[in-house]
Amino acid sequence: MKAWKYVLLVFSVVIIVFGILLFLDKGDNVKQRKPLKEEIKETKLSLVMVGDALLHSSVYNDAYNNGVYDFTNQLEFISPIIKNYDLAFYNQETVLGGTGIGLSDYPAFNSPQEFGDAMIKSGFNIINLATNHTLDRGEKAILNQSAYFKDKDVLTAGSYSSFDDASKIIIKEKNGIKYALLSYTYGTNGIRIPAGKEYLVNLYSDEQAKRDIEAVRGKVDLLLVSMHWGVEYRHEPTSEQKRQAEYLSSLGADIIIGTHPHVVEPVTYIGDTLVIYSLGNFISAQSTNNDFNTMVELMSSVDVIKTTKDGKSSIKLDNLNNELLYNYYKKGGGKWYNFRVIPFSQMNTEYNSEYKRLYDKYGKVIKMYDENIPLKGIS
Repeated sequence: MKAWKYVLLVFSVVIIVFGILLFLDKGDNVKQRKPLKEEIKETKLSLVMVGDALLHSSVYNDAYNNGVYDFTNQLEFISPIIKNYDLAFYNQETVLGGTGIGLSDYPAFNSPQEFGDAMIKSGFNIINLATNHTLDRGEKAILNQSAYFKDKDVLTAGSYSSFDDASKIIIKEKNGIKYALLSYTYGTNGIRIPAGKEYLVNLYSDEQAKRDIEAVRGKVDLLLVSMHWGVEYRHEPTSEQKRQAEYLSSLGADIIIGTHPHVVEPVTYIGDTLVIYSLGNFISAQSTNNDFNTMVELMSSVDVIKTTKDGKSSIKLDNLNNELLYNYYKKGGGKWYNFRVIPFSQMNTEYNSEYKRLYDKYGKVIKMYDENIPLKGIS
């Protein structure tokens, strides 16, 4: 064999062997390489909810001093609690039309905007405006209320100053969690909405709720639906409330917040949907002709946890807590005064000598549909 042929053969063998070794080495590396760790991200926000701000003249007169309405004292037990939460909901039962058009009591309410100041200062930042009293003082009161909230860092829903505003479902974000509020009332005490101004208050219908939820569900992590529904002073939800709750749950509502009955109703789950059928009053001067029923109310809180995995997000509700509140006031000299909203965990016989019995009675209402629903105790 000629020398150059021998050299070529050896060189070819070396190349082949080197290629085989390189391939095997790469194969070993593939086998030894660890898979990329799956990235899971978790964020959380806390939410608290209370019921109806039903501002009778006794409530706002109690807050009036030296020409100023100041509700700070009425909220002194509540404010330190609310400030611990990321989000805080309440129902503005009576329209905040302001003093400029004259304040008024039942049956056609108009309330001072200073109450809104006090609630926002206390930490409330999600507010329902669709109630059976929204139209009590007509369009002017609603426009005043809309203007009042316009420059406030809060999320409101249910009553608007134009079709343009009503058509925009506002989405906010906290701790990386996007959320929205939809809000509806069953009616307006027989007061007709002015023709062509249906934006003044959201009336509930299955069709409207479906359109609204479908428009926003894919854009938010947390969807709250405020429902002004039910029968006043009734502790058990009606069949229509239950039907609507099932329907809203099927559409994708995460939390259904019930108001209007002025008394507490059960808390339960429908699938993954938290349903609070009625929070009851928050502050009012309703008389207590039926065992303090309008004076015992509910504060519910829950953590919203968002988990993101492989680019896909989901939420779960955790750490549900419920606490009874008491709408305390004194009577004397033809006046109702010294209004306070007091958690039952801070109650004593000075506020109501029967508070332990009331806690047992209305605690059973909260747990009517589910004994496992948590309720904060009392001393």
